[in-house]
Amino acid sequence: MADRPDVTVVIPTRDRWDVVPRTVASALAQESVEVEAVVVDDGSAQPAGEDAFGGDPRVTIVRHARPLGVSHARNAGIRAAAGPWVALLDDDDLWSPLKLKEQLEEAERTGADWVYSAVVLVDAALRPLEHLAAPDPPALPDLLISEPTSAIPAGASNVCVRTDTIRATGGFDEHLFHLADWDLWIRLAAEGLPAACQESHVAYVRHPGSMLVKVPDLLTREADYLFDKHAGEAAARGLSFDRLRFERWIASGHRRAGRRRQAARVYLRGAVRHRSAGNLFRALGALLGETTWGRVARRRHTDPLERPRWLESFAEVP
Repeated sequence: MADRPDVTVVIPTRDRWDVVPRTVASALAQESVEVEAVVVDDGSAQPAGEDAFGGDPRVTIVRHARPLGVSHARNAGIRAAAGPWVALLDDDDLWSPLKLKEQLEEAERTGADWVYSAVVLVDAALRPLEHLAAPDPPALPDLLISEPTSAIPAGASNVCVRTDTIRATGGFDEHLFHLADWDLWIRLAAEGLPAACQESHVAYVRHPGSMLVKVPDLLTREADYLFDKHAGEAAARGLSFDRLRFERWIASGHRRAGRRRQAARVYLRGAVRHRSAGNLFRALGALLGETTWGRVARRRHTDPLERPRWLESFAEVP
């Protein structure tokens, strides 16, 4: 490795040593870019040994004695970064070997301080489920307020940002857990527009049982905090945060995880709170089960998706 890497990849993890080596390997396999990987062990019950990543000198493990949360972990990795760019990566997502090369080229071409790409959403067996386009950068500041759950696909596994820029923003808000990346994108967008690559550089793994949908009360509290924090930015743009859309996102997470009654309750609460007839239909669909939703999804996505060639080497099934 060069004396100073081009990019520091920050990967937070806790007790997931069965999956993180594959993710680290995808980070270290970047072409034409010198990288280091900072793996932040956020208080694992069984910490990994120094040889967990084959003794690769490009990998550094930063350990927390107890769990502090993913925002703390990411900030610890950012503080440890030696490269002029920081790329964020969750511990089970995967990258194309061209991700950083093409993102840095696009950032240089446009003069941007941060950059993101299109994404392929995959299941646990890395079967492609959906292609998620990279939003147009000029539209992003408004999207982060009006349509935040679809603004930057794959969230923190997608973004590469100048180290000085992310440090100047203060990094991730440690009051937040689930919504910390959304909060950071709003602050970065206020500083300057990013660049975007329309190639699918990230495989974003969907887990139906994600913690994201197991703690809706925490999500609601975090949303209230974030909406208050950025109310001025929203007002300056003549916009307001869409609480109905956000609650639908929570409900859809319950639905994907098979929690039909919980999904229906969230939809019905939104129907009453926001006087939304559409939520009544969604609540009915949730109670009827995945067959109804599957028919709707097939109307929207009729063509089978091809797995990107770069993802084949990681795939567990043909």
